[in-house]
Amino acid sequence: MALALKFLVITIAILALASSPSTASDPSPLQDFCVAVNDTKTTVFVNGKVCKDPKLVTADDFFRSGLNKLGNTSNQLGSIVTAVNVNNLPGLNTLGISLARIDFARRGLNPPHTHPRGTEVLVVLKGRLYVGFVLSNPGPNMKNKLFTKILNSGDVFVFPEGLIHFQLNVGKTNAIAFAGLSSQNAGVITVANAVFGSDPPINDDVLAKAFQVDKKVIDDLQEQFWWDNN
Repeated sequence: MALALKFLVITIAILALASSPSTASDPSPLQDFCVAVNDTKTTVFVNGKVCKDPKLVTADDFFRSGLNKLGNTSNQLGSIVTAVNVNNLPGLNTLGISLARIDFARRGLNPPHTHPRGTEVLVVLKGRLYVGFVLSNPGPNMKNKLFTKILNSGDVFVFPEGLIHFQLNVGKTNAIAFAGLSSQNAGVITVANAVFGSDPPINDDVLAKAFQVDKKVIDDLQEQFWWDNN
């Protein structure tokens, strides 16, 4: 396990160094660092976070522990994402990167979702995953193309920024993966939650016509998502 973790760290470091600043989603920093001030009452609104006084910055602002711990996958999806971004590691502010650990139970699913502000590079540390992404809407009389792959330990797969993607554990054991993202706060939109669990709910007529199903099906789905999230 120690060797596997070392391999993972080296892989992510190489990917980070290989990333060109010109292709990163976030703006390039204008100073050595800009440690975020996590103050929800601040009256200054910027595209990112307000900088902490450099004289008050410490090593802890660039440090976070805990990614060695198994995530709790006891939920309906059988997966859990442990994110490390600017919201819990303030030193990431303006650096244009973040990462996440993803734990999967057997048959666990990280459901279809998008990251509106970042490309994702996934590295499988343990197990076997079926992964894929779907292209944006094509031209007339064409379908959204799906790209899929079976990944084993040590394999890497890239999900382009903004495209719907997923990961499913198809192995016989639990699985662990790490993801690097090209944004300090890539964001996440889980498709099913956004469509059927919005607050307030999207009008039944809109969803019924969009999905070409009876309104009763939409009502049942919205009710299920409401109960799951309250």
